[in-house]
Amino acid sequence: MNILILGSGGREHMLAMKIAESEKCSRLFVAPGNAGTDQVAENVPLKVDDFPAIGNFVIENNIGLVVVGPEDPLVKGIRDYFHTDSALRKIALIGPGKAGARLEGSKDFSKAFMEKYGIPTAKSKTFTAATIDEGLIYLETCAMPIVLKADGLAAGKGVIIAQNIAEAQETLKSMLLEKQFGQASEKVLIEEFMDGIELSVFVLTDGKDYVLLPEAKDYKRIGEGDTGLNTGGMGAVSPVSFANSTFINKVKEKIIVPTIEGLREEGIDYKGFIFIGLMNVAGEPKVIEYNVRMGDPETQAVFPRIQSDVVELLYAAAQGRLSEIQLETDDLTAVTVVLVAGGYPGSYEKGDTIKGLPDVTEALVVHAGTKHEGYELLTNGGRVLAITGQGDTLEEALEKAYDAVNRISWKGMYFRKDIGKDILALQID
Repeated sequence: MNILILGSGGREHMLAMKIAESEKCSRLFVAPGNAGTDQVAENVPLKVDDFPAIGNFVIENNIGLVVVGPEDPLVKGIRDYFHTDSALRKIALIGPGKAGARLEGSKDFSKAFMEKYGIPTAKSKTFTAATIDEGLIYLETCAMPIVLKADGLAAGKGVIIAQNIAEAQETLKSMLLEKQFGQASEKVLIEEFMDGIELSVFVLTDGKDYVLLPEAKDYKRIGEGDTGLNTGGMGAVSPVSFANSTFINKVKEKIIVPTIEGLREEGIDYKGFIFIGLMNVAGEPKVIEYNVRMGDPETQAVFPRIQSDVVELLYAAAQGRLSEIQLETDDLTAVTVVLVAGGYPGSYEKGDTIKGLPDVTEALVVHAGTKHEGYELLTNGGRVLAITGQGDTLEEALEKAYDAVNRISWKGMYFRKDIGKDILALQID
């Protein structure tokens, strides 16, 4: 069948690489794609939220499966748009409609959903500009540190952990009154800080059944030792040593099953990925947040470990046939290190020449913010490349990843040197 992937990041390049391996894929398109997707698919100059143009392309090119990569078109309702068109309604599509996408599109909604269905999470309260005085007083009753979250989409950067009351109050004012994150921070959640180890769990569901994909741990902060500003992700590791069968069974029982049953109870026909950001708090899983698509860069660590035919997996989910699929994964460890432009997640330059990629032979190179200009490969975003090393052990995967990273360069390139080191320390202990 002909397949269309929407998106332009590392997640989409990794999905394209896996989908292109399938004998069930005839032609593969990525819209708009990047310099990496161009190597395994045909890039199409379409915006991910231009639904009429996407719909026309799907019909004209006999697309049988649409895989929506980023959250923005899901929150804006691409599935709903397809369902209103008789020709598009029959097209298999991975990703929820507007109602299901609220799990990511509104932190306030997702908190209410978790409370309603008894899903363990941190306590929180929501405030707006109109109730900011109540919020400032409420902060004085909270233990520090405290977490402040923009309600809407903020590209993974709308979460600030304040260490004291003064910082928390200033942050709340900045988010609500100065619109630090634009429309996303019209509502702000004040949430108790959970002390533990983070873990990302990924589910593909057809609304009834689900497949649990390999778990991962990601690294969101720009600085080593998890310091500095939040980013879209600086690296990832899969599998995660502390996510043993006992812990994962708790995740299934207390989080995954109630989430899928809750969606059905709400009348939400959910066909797609659910990315559950968890905190392991003294051996008990608690939800930090939901995302309604695969994580980036976690996809680059998770999908290389999937041995099943990815097209077969995705098509079965879109058609409500996941119960027929048995997921197969390998035991290799994958480590992904993200290379970013200098200045990211703040202002950064584009158009710098990337050197050294031909020297990388022992790791996967996944493109995110890249473009070709003539024979040159140039930077074209904040997160530019993701390098994934694989090995029988975490040590071997780390060695391959960082060996590859050290062969690549461009002006101002930055990466974290401590990806996976915390898990390595846990294993040694």
